[in-house]
Amino acid sequence: MSELGLLLKLTIQMNRKKSNKKGPVRAKKASADGIEFRSGLEKHTYLALKEAGLFDMYEKEEFQLINSFQFDNVSIEKQSNGKGEFHDRGGKRIIGIKYTPDFTSYDYICECKGRANESFPLRYKLFKRWLGLNNDNRVLYKPQNQKDVAIMVKDISDRRKI
Repeated sequence: MSELGLLLKLTIQMNRKKSNKKGPVRAKKASADGIEFRSGLEKHTYLALKEAGLFDMYEKEEFQLINSFQFDNVSIEKQSNGKGEFHDRGGKRIIGIKYTPDFTSYDYICECKGRANESFPLRYKLFKRWLGLNNDNRVLYKPQNQKDVAIMVKDISDRRKI
């Protein structure tokens, strides 16, 4: 490759825009009525529930899906982030798994989820299992956009009229 071609290639590479992405999808925080929401969809859901007179609690109810436990076996592994030495990391207390849905009331639970992260599907399945095992019969909603929120609000209103 000629010097001119190499120089042109380097100039093009230097002028490329760098991506502002920082790995996984990150929702933009939003606020309304002094409440800090983790996403615009959560804010929209709050406003829709409030307008319909259906809002009760935001991130106030926590569910213990799996209790902490002692793991006494030998477990040869690296740190959870994949770094460090490959050696025995057993014989430790394992922290439990908790789940806090976005919105809860006496007759519904709502988890707004535009785009799920890597751990969400497993945690959500465990939560559904917990609800079944504990005879919690509240209706579970998972709106992923504003249209879903409107459908959810109408459904909650209709169920309360029955």
